Amino acid sequence: MSEIIFLVEDLPEGGYSARALGHAIFTTADSEQELQSMVKDAVACHFDEGESPRIIRLHFVREEVIPA
Repeated sequence: MSEIIFLVEDLPEGGYSARALGHAIFTTADSEQELQSMVKDAVACHFDEGESPRIIRLHFVREEVIPA
């Protein structure tokens, strides 16, 4: 596997949640820097040595509500 994609969303109480597309991997963090570290750790724990992806892609999704 060459890459894994995480869908990252803002949490209502602050921070971020990230879940992998196509894999049962989920993590949360308070900052973007912490999120990168948590995602790397979660991927390392999920895959056996030598089977983990070479690239981790974080896809940030932000919802913004504006008055009509």
